[in-house]
Amino acid sequence: MDPVHPDDLPSGGGGPLPQDGEEGRLHSVFSGAVDGVASHDVPAALCRACVDLMDVTGASVSLSGEDPDIRTLWWSSDEVAGRLAEAQYTLGDGPCVTALTHLAPVLAADLTRGPDAARWPVFSQQAVELGVRAVFSLPLNHSAVAIGTLDLYRDRTGPLTESDRSFAFPAADAITTALLALQAQDSGDGLGASWLDEAETDHEEVHQATGMIMVHLGVDPHHALARLRAYAFSHGQTVTEAAFDVIAGRIRFRD
Repeated sequence: MDPVHPDDLPSGGGGPLPQDGEEGRLHSVFSGAVDGVASHDVPAALCRACVDLMDVTGASVSLSGEDPDIRTLWWSSDEVAGRLAEAQYTLGDGPCVTALTHLAPVLAADLTRGPDAARWPVFSQQAVELGVRAVFSLPLNHSAVAIGTLDLYRDRTGPLTESDRSFAFPAADAITTALLALQAQDSGDGLGASWLDEAETDHEEVHQATGMIMVHLGVDPHHALARLRAYAFSHGQTVTEAAFDVIAGRIRFRD
């Protein structure tokens, strides 16, 4: 896996620390974004605030379960953001994968050429075909464990401004806190159910198809998932679509 690029990390190795006045402004913005919002909708409301208040085109949040290879799209601002997340899941590569692996922000300002495009050549090509020119992935991490990523994209090249960076990093922290609170919430209506469990079960078809490939080929889970991803990529499918075909018997892997 590619190491984190030095340009990804703000000075000091973490997000920009807001000054006293800036901290008050952020608190006001975040409070306004979630005012009157039900607890289970708070993370999505904070994502929408990112799109509304930052110079980005769209955003999404992808969650990770216990298996780092299995991720699920929890929320996206638009279809392109959703397809961008699915592309990274299918390829097993991209800015969000690097951010999860290294627990560090990945700020790819130009996917059309240069170092950013070279880091993830296949993903970059697919992103550009979707109209995406820049992607900024921030890990949602707690106690040195990544629970997902906040992924921002823009339809033109260019880095995040200092103002946007000073908003994005606290926003990722706020989304992490909201998701952890949601996980811990004990409500009779089921809204406090563990979204980490959902991250495991949302791609149940991928789990099932991977198991079938393991039996057919006599390989381990990671090899089986790699074969499924390779098939999906070579046939222009998402890994979820390919998994459905395996389960339905339309695809059968043989050694």
